[in-house]
Amino acid sequence: MIRIRKTPRHAFYRRVLLVVAFWVGYSAPCPAAPQADVLVYGATPGGFCAAIAAAREGASVILLEPTRHVGGVNTGGLCFSDSNQTVRSTVMGLFDEWHRRIERDYQSRGITLPYHVGTKDQSKWSYEPHVAARVTQQMLDEANVTVLTERVLESVIKDGSRIKTLRTRDGDFTAKVFIDGTYEGDLMAAAGVSWTIGREGKSEYGESLAGKRYPKSKMNISGLDDDGEPMPLVTTTDAGPVDQGDSNVMVYSFRLCLTADRDNRVPMPEPTNYDPARFEVVRRHLRNNGSGVGFDLYEVPGGKFDGNNSIGGQFSLGLVGMGNGWSEANAEKRQQIWEAHKQYTLEFYKFLTTDPAVPDSVRKHYARLGLCKDEFAEYGHFSPQLYVREGRRMKGMYVVSQKDILVEQEQKDPIIVSSFPIDSHDCQRVALKDGGVINEGTIFPVRMKGKGHGYPYHIPYRAILPTPHECSNLLVPVALSCTHVAISSIRVEPTWMILGQSAGIAAAMAADKEVAVQDLPYPELRERLLEQKQVLEIPAGILDEVIVDPAKMPGIVLDDEAAELSGTWKHSMLFSPHVGRGYVHDDHTADGKAQARFRFTATKNAEYELRMAYSAHPTRATNVPVIVTQGTEQTRLIVDQTIALPSGQPLRPIGTVQLRSDMETVITITNADTDGFVILDAIQLLPVER
Repeated sequence: MIRIRKTPRHAFYRRVLLVVAFWVGYSAPCPAAPQADVLVYGATPGGFCAAIAAAREGASVILLEPTRHVGGVNTGGLCFSDSNQTVRSTVMGLFDEWHRRIERDYQSRGITLPYHVGTKDQSKWSYEPHVAARVTQQMLDEANVTVLTERVLESVIKDGSRIKTLRTRDGDFTAKVFIDGTYEGDLMAAAGVSWTIGREGKSEYGESLAGKRYPKSKMNISGLDDDGEPMPLVTTTDAGPVDQGDSNVMVYSFRLCLTADRDNRVPMPEPTNYDPARFEVVRRHLRNNGSGVGFDLYEVPGGKFDGNNSIGGQFSLGLVGMGNGWSEANAEKRQQIWEAHKQYTLEFYKFLTTDPAVPDSVRKHYARLGLCKDEFAEYGHFSPQLYVREGRRMKGMYVVSQKDILVEQEQKDPIIVSSFPIDSHDCQRVALKDGGVINEGTIFPVRMKGKGHGYPYHIPYRAILPTPHECSNLLVPVALSCTHVAISSIRVEPTWMILGQSAGIAAAMAADKEVAVQDLPYPELRERLLEQKQVLEIPAGILDEVIVDPAKMPGIVLDDEAAELSGTWKHSMLFSPHVGRGYVHDDHTADGKAQARFRFTATKNAEYELRMAYSAHPTRATNVPVIVTQGTEQTRLIVDQTIALPSGQPLRPIGTVQLRSDMETVITITNADTDGFVILDAIQLLPVER
C-alpha cells in the first residue's frame, strides 16, 4: 500500500493518487479494493469528525456513507447543537472549530448571528442546514478525505479478529483500521461485535433511572377503540414490568427547517392518503385538556425555525414506538420506516393546521410556516435525515452507565468531558387497562442544580473499543458501549463529534504503529487529543460546589455508600449539597421495607453528637426513625427532613448517643410509617466536648 503523509506540498498529489487508486487499483497487496489507512463508515457528525481527525494525523482516509446525505442531523435540520452544557469550556476540539467556522461563514457575508438561548457568554451556535453542509464539506476537502456516498454495507471479511475488507453493493474497500460512524452501529454488527438495543432493567447495572419511566400524571382519556384495541398512535396496552427492560428505543422524528417568510416559503407537501381518524386519540386529549399538542420552534438565522419534537407535549413530531426495528433493518426496510415517519410528520402538520379540534390560535401559529425554498432542494425541501436518537449499542470493554454520569465521573482514560443531562424521549404510548393514556419512557433532564445542565463526566477510551477477541481494528464512537440511561446523556451531537474526533486520532495512531486499537498506549493518545485541542480534565472544584467530600470531614462519617440496604432505594443527585457522590431515597411507601444499616465501632468511649445529612424539601418525611443499637442498649430518634439545614452546612444535629469502643454499633434508618420521602445521605458522629 502507498502511504502519503499529509503535508502542504503532498496534499494535492496524495488526493490524486487516492482517486487513481479507486479506478486503477494498486498492484499489491489487494489490487481489486481501494485502500486507506483508516476507513470510516457513516458520515454522521461523529463519522465526519473521525475522518477529519484521522486525516489531520497524517492518515489516508476514506469516508463511506450509505445514503446521499453527508452530515447526519447536523446538516439535516438540527439547526443548533446542545452546546450549552454545564462546562461549555470542555466541549472543544472539532466541535468548537466547526461552529466557529460556521460563524465566520456568516460574518464573511455581513451577517451577525443571534445568540443561542442560554449561551450569551459563549459564541453563537445557530446555523442554517445549507451553511452547515458547506462548512462540513470544506473541512473534509481541506483534510483530503475521500468521501463516497450511496455505499451500502453488505458484509465484512475478517482475518481472525481483524477486519480486512468492507464489502458494499458498489465495491470492496480495505483499510488498516475501521471506524463505525453510524447512528445504528451497522459496521460493528456486521463485524460480529456484541451489541444490545433498547432498555436495561434496573438491576442489570444498578440504575435507578432504568426500566420503565412512568409520568406523574396520565391523560384522562381512553386510548382504546370500540373493540377494545389500541387506537392509532397508541403503541400498546401493556408497558411491561416496571423494573425490567425491553427492546424499545426512544422516539425518532425529523428536525424541520421552516420559515414564515413568504419569499422563501414552500408549502408543506400534502400527506398521502390522509385519514383524520388516525388522530382521534389526539382529539380526545384536546377535548379533555385543550393543550399539549404541537412541536417546539427554535429561531435560527435566515428567518427560519428549527422544529423539534416536544418532550413536554403529549403529542408531537415523534412517531412514538415506530423507531423500533430501524437499526436492525436493511436499507430497503429503513426506507419504508423513513417514509412512515415522513408521512406521519406531514399528517400531523395537516391535523395541526386544519382540524377543528385544534384551537384556532394553534392552527394559525403553525399554518404560517412552510418548508424553506433554499434548503434540501434535491429532496423536495424536506430533510433527508431522520433523527435517530439511539440505535444499537456495543457491548465493549467498558459499559458506561448511570453511575459514571452521576456518581463516579472520573475515568483513568478519558477521551471527552461531557455534561449534557440524562434526557430520554418517550419510548411507548400506553393505553392503561384501568383507563387513561400515558407516554412512557421520558427521563426528564437530570440536571446539576444551579448549573442549568448535567454533571460533568468522563467517557473512557475503553467505551469505544470492542473486546479484543471480537475485533482488534475497529473503533465505535457513536454506537458506543453504554446503557440506555447513559446514551440518554451521550446522544447529543457535540458529544458524538468529540468522540468521533478521538476515534479518528486513535485510528490513525493504531494504523501508523500497526497495533491493535486496544493496545494503543493511552498516554500517547492523550497527548494527541490535547494537541488537537480537546479538553480532558473536569474543571477543578466544579463538583465540589455541590459535593461534600466525606474523607475531609471530622469524626466518624458514614456515607450512604457504606450502608447495607434492603428494600427499594433510588440513587439521586438532584438536590444539593450532598455528602459524597449523591444520596438515596425510598419510594414513599412507608411500608418499613426500605431499611439502611450502618455498622461501625466507635473510636473511644464517649458521648457523641449525631448529625444527619439530607436535602430538605416539603416532600420529605417529618418522622424518619433513626435507631442506634449497641448490645442491648437502644436509642431512638425521630428526624424531620423538611427542616432546612444550618446555613452553609451539609448536616444538622439530631441528638446525642453514648457509645463504647469495645462493641459494634448499628444505626438503622427505615421508612416505617413515614409521611414523605426518606433521604439517606450521610451520618456524622462527633465526640461531645465538655
